[in-house]
Amino acid sequence: MAIRRLDSIKETIAASWKLFLSFRKRDWELRDYPIVMRIQDTGNDLEFTAPRFVRHRYVARVVKWWSLSGGGDTPEAAMRDLASNFEQITAQGRREGEPLPRPGMIVPVEFTSQERVNTQTELAEDFVRRVLGLDWAWISDGSSLWDFHTSATNDALYAKIRELYGIDVSDVESGNLAQILERIAAPRP
Repeated sequence: MAIRRLDSIKETIAASWKLFLSFRKRDWELRDYPIVMRIQDTGNDLEFTAPRFVRHRYVARVVKWWSLSGGGDTPEAAMRDLASNFEQITAQGRREGEPLPRPGMIVPVEFTSQERVNTQTELAEDFVRRVLGLDWAWISDGSSLWDFHTSATNDALYAKIRELYGIDVSDVESGNLAQILERIAAPRP
């Protein structure tokens, strides 16, 4: 407990320092942000059964930017992954005309819109119960079948959708739920 508190204090100091330094320039790079590296226990306490899940030994993350991190088997690999993710976010921000958050500031998690999913609320609730086997789930326009299982493929869920709704959605490789719900709800000839 004392180690976590000390880590938290160190992160707060690092974030404050990077925030102070950020006023010296306008165009920030990854090195302008406070970054921490963490070693993860890769023991068998958690079993990942799907090959699509990778458990990295090292995780690098930007302090106070909850959704920006990178993983790897070495600290260098984790930093390369973090840099790649930072570049993707930077490029997306440029396309959308959004500036980067100031280093050291809290960057909250942003949830994807539910606009498309909300046009099919009853179907979405039925889908969550009958296909996903859950009492409830928060789903957005960016949610995917991949978010709700650990299998290597979506084949079992595609079969269940075909059985329950009579619709083949196996061509929706992304498993995007908004797209699947729209196809189920679409009038049939």
